[in-house]
Amino acid sequence: MSDKELLELAKSMCSKAYAPYSHFQVGAALVTKDGSVYTGCNIENASYGATNCAERTAIFKAVSEGHRHFSRIAVAAGDGSTAYPCGICLQVMNEFMSDGKVILEDNGNIVEYEVRELLPHGFTLV
Repeated sequence: MSDKELLELAKSMCSKAYAPYSHFQVGAALVTKDGSVYTGCNIENASYGATNCAERTAIFKAVSEGHRHFSRIAVAAGDGSTAYPCGICLQVMNEFMSDGKVILEDNGNIVEYEVRELLPHGFTLV
């Protein structure tokens, strides 16, 4: 799957988001090291701490199915803005894909970052 196709899949997930508080819909599409694809959307809650971002939804779905290593994740906002992952999502990415790529759209251009670029001093087991 190309970066463009992955980003389009992430965009399609925005429509599934549950965002009655922020009205900011986000979708994500994740590729495992074996090529499987998992998707996610943000799911808000009146207790904001219970909210789950699209990236973590996709990662947790994949982990719950036995995957532990991911190569790429695309993240898209429903309003077309650039949807950089939050710190919590970056830390979860660091756990499972520290050498992975984050794919975003910025003003119509596909941009790619390494997780380490976005979270240079993330916590690790070692």
